[in-house]
Amino acid sequence: MRRRAYQSYTGRRPCIWLRVLIALVLAGAVAFSALLGAVLWGSRDQIQGEPQVMIVLGCKVEEQGPSVLLRDRLEEALDYWEEHPGLTIVVSGGQGPNEPTTEARAMADYLIDAGVPEEQLLLEDQSHNTDQNLRYTMALLEEEDLEPGEGVVIVSNGFHLARARLLAERAGFEQVSTLAAPSSHLPSLLYMYIREPMALVKSFLLDR
Repeated sequence: MRRRAYQSYTGRRPCIWLRVLIALVLAGAVAFSALLGAVLWGSRDQIQGEPQVMIVLGCKVEEQGPSVLLRDRLEEALDYWEEHPGLTIVVSGGQGPNEPTTEARAMADYLIDAGVPEEQLLLEDQSHNTDQNLRYTMALLEEEDLEPGEGVVIVSNGFHLARARLLAERAGFEQVSTLAAPSSHLPSLLYMYIREPMALVKSFLLDR
């Protein structure tokens, strides 16, 4: 009696589209990891020389005043100002649809209440994103005939600084220092470290 020949079972081979999908997912994960690394690398203090101008980037203002993240930025700015009291401080941020006032006005009031002389403050109150923050601030400094001297120091939460530096250099600032404010609101911090890598790509490609 003849035996029947059987081929060993090797399972279904994944179709080409599944392989492509897996490759795309892996490539996306690698790209996101690289971008997150850039965001993390930028999220620290980097001071060059003795900046003469400080730029505090705006964030949401609530009915009761600056949001938690914005207060973090303002407190970091105050700490640096106390050690460098001759700084000109630019507070930058317009008014969003759900904000009771401009971010610049809210920041200025906070700093004045903390002891910063009003004459040391400049308000840039027309911007609605980071690119505008920095381009409009450059225009304001030019209007005021203020030379940044040894550059500017930008104050924001750490997750924001890699993109802020990129956009500041594009706006024409030649020597950019950064101060990383802590982020007291943990849910916002986690969300922003997911959002910022994508925002960095958007700014690199579109904010010109």
